[in-house]
Amino acid sequence: MPADHILTAIEAHAEGEPGRVIVAGMPELRGASVFEKMQDMAQNHDHLRTLMLQEPRGYPALCCNALVAPCDPRADAGFIIMEQSEYPPMSGSNTICVVTVLLEEGLLPMVEPVTRLTLETPAGLIGVTATCEAGKVTSVEFLNVPAFAVHLDAELEVPGLGRVTVDIAWGGMFYVLADADRLGVALDAENGAQIVAVSEAIRHAAREALPVVHPENPAITGPTITNLYGAPTAPGTDGRGAITLSTGAFNPARPYGVLDRSPCGTGTCAKMAVLHARGQLGLDEAYVNAGPMGTTFTGRITGTTQVGPYEAIIPTLRGQGWIYGRSEYRLDKSDPFQTGFTIGDLWA
Repeated sequence: MPADHILTAIEAHAEGEPGRVIVAGMPELRGASVFEKMQDMAQNHDHLRTLMLQEPRGYPALCCNALVAPCDPRADAGFIIMEQSEYPPMSGSNTICVVTVLLEEGLLPMVEPVTRLTLETPAGLIGVTATCEAGKVTSVEFLNVPAFAVHLDAELEVPGLGRVTVDIAWGGMFYVLADADRLGVALDAENGAQIVAVSEAIRHAAREALPVVHPENPAITGPTITNLYGAPTAPGTDGRGAITLSTGAFNPARPYGVLDRSPCGTGTCAKMAVLHARGQLGLDEAYVNAGPMGTTFTGRITGTTQVGPYEAIIPTLRGQGWIYGRSEYRLDKSDPFQTGFTIGDLWA
């Protein structure tokens, strides 16, 4: 079969959220850090992101990761995270997928019962502890980048919703958080259409009225993603969350977006930062967060630090990933869809 470009990927998910991992076929990316390599990818090779995430090779809920050589000598590997409308600096579910692929595919040596790694993400270095048994990664826990609240109880005017009280916090991405119970929104998977519509309206309003910039990296702005949260409903959990990832430009007539199928790692860390800022979550207290499908991530605050003007928490996040396939993607120069495509039934 003739092909001008071949990408090899391992298909994986973390607690339901798909996180494809490209293991071969990536171009050489330039930069003195993985963040700079991510910028090179965005500026010069973005067609590979759309090729892998859009149709016919991708679908709206899919995330993708590209393994890259780390720049920091302390790191064992590096990776770039790709989503439908952005390159997130950090992602919990994608980190879990990447660690699972690195160890179960033998790209890095697995040590049983515990393997410890350091990975370089665009957001910085993270320490990883993977529990392993009989060649399988049974859980992944990582020390995330510091998380902090920027705004608490800010008032937003949201078209169609009126005045909405929100928080804005960093957990590896900038989130706008709102109480789903106050909004009358059920956080069940079957209610995904309403969750997405409300979340996109809130995100767009927050982006306009409450723009934020990371104090240590001005190239990171937001909020770019929404976290609707609610009270726990399942035994053994401490909260619920539904994260909406945008799949294109905001359209008030028909908002486009998809639910994170997992409880969302960076969203859980952002929520923990808000709870800690309010005095509702202390050091070394577990926070078990359930996603829209009932799967869970467990977070814990290991300490505090300062990020610019903000008091920040140092969180860990734990969950599990599963490999479900191996794929080889071929691109022929005669293929009319060199960068993938979107259609208005599902996409903006």
